Amino acid sequence: MALLLLLLLLLAAHVGPSEYGCDSLLYQKVIDDLCFNHFKEEMVSLDSGTWCSWPEIVEIYEGLTNCTCQVALSMDCFWPNRLVDDFFMKIHNTYFHHCAVTGRLLHEPSIGVLAPFIGVSVLITLLMTAVVVWRSKRTEGML
Repeated sequence: MALLLLLLLLLAAHVGPSEYGCDSLLYQKVIDDLCFNHFKEEMVSLDSGTWCSWPEIVEIYEGLTNCTCQVALSMDCFWPNRLVDDFFMKIHNTYFHHCAVTGRLLHEPSIGVLAPFIGVSVLITLLMTAVVVWRSKRTEGML
């Protein structure tokens, strides 16, 4: 409830563009106090074994992303920016550093897929070599 109240106060206080622009120190403090603390509470409510499961955390992560964006907009800060990048690096180093990269890397194709491509390439090479040799023997007598 306090989180929502703080966000509403920030949005209500913002009437128009500021002549001073973004206060990066205040922005950092607000996303730490507002967005990170809420994210931390949500992550603690999950079993740490599910932190690497995207379907389990997608809503929490989107909420964190939206929070940093809304705070940036209300404070005349560009989004994304260097502070947000550093903020998310801190989040990833804290919560997702042990997650496997399985499923995100390209894998070698299976032999069932690879063999036909290799076989066809070899056959075409042999066929073209035979055609060139045959054609060169055929034209020798014509010169």
